[in-house]
Amino acid sequence: MRLVELRGSGATRSLVKYAYVPIDAKLSQSDSKVDQQKLAKILQNLIAEARPTTSNVAVGIPSSRVFTTVVDFDQLPQNELGKAIMYQADSLIPTPPAESKIDWAVIGESPKDKTKVELLLSSVSNSFIESRLDMIESIGLNVIAFEPDSIALSRSLVAADATTPQLIIDIGQQSTDLVITMNEAPRLTRSIPTGAEAIVRSAMQNLNIDDKQAAQFVFKFGVSKDKLEGQVYQAVIGTIDMLVSEIDKSIKFFQTRYPSIPLGQMIVSGAAATIPELPLYLANKFGVNVEIGNAWRNVTFAADRQNELLAMSNQFAVAVGLAERAE
Repeated sequence: MRLVELRGSGATRSLVKYAYVPIDAKLSQSDSKVDQQKLAKILQNLIAEARPTTSNVAVGIPSSRVFTTVVDFDQLPQNELGKAIMYQADSLIPTPPAESKIDWAVIGESPKDKTKVELLLSSVSNSFIESRLDMIESIGLNVIAFEPDSIALSRSLVAADATTPQLIIDIGQQSTDLVITMNEAPRLTRSIPTGAEAIVRSAMQNLNIDDKQAAQFVFKFGVSKDKLEGQVYQAVIGTIDMLVSEIDKSIKFFQTRYPSIPLGQMIVSGAAATIPELPLYLANKFGVNVEIGNAWRNVTFAADRQNELLAMSNQFAVAVGLAERAE
């Protein structure tokens, strides 16, 4: 669980507070009331420790819980567009519209049909949002927005003046978020149910070691063929290549919609940024530049905190992106 408070407006904000506390991934995903109460207590303690100067919060929605897509839609006046989207919602989202919260934004002209516009459309179940809202408000916080993690990632990691599509690869504990952004808007988002735990598990099983040693090996030797005679590489490369295959599918899907626009670069975050030689492996596989994401790129802070903050940058991209959003 991560907290970031920023001050200011415009392109650059200043850091006021940041804090974090490790929690069990299963607890964070659980919908049970008992687990929600445990989460509320952890959050309350985090707030008490960090002592932020505001009670207004923007909350991330895990990609596994939200449906986000880009669709072509008729060009209509703003007030009519909303009505038309709700009228057609059954065919646009996978859950019953009456049980879902739906949000959308026009992001440009359709590349397929000049008479239509592109919409970025997101939906999430009412039950998920309402349970999280109740939990967060129960400790005195005021939720001003829920936002998909993919949009927050894009805001913090992609330069506003980027002229080519950027692919974000954010490997979490249990899943990996893939986001392709162009012109400051996500054009493709996917959540793949393979994360750092799966990579560590591969090392455990193939090297016959315990989970702690497996994690040490993965984050010390990574996908280097030269370390430990390539044993760790051989142990994890099957799982890594499963991810690579999904990344390849996502790029190809993007290029079927935008065939004349090549991918500019990849930005890696989460475990993708800290597994040794994984960024290089991806660069060689796809023939594009790979950048280590810096969540603090648009945030100012005291010079003596640089090493401290950059060391954990790969873990704060979503939290920083949420804090950067305009209210």
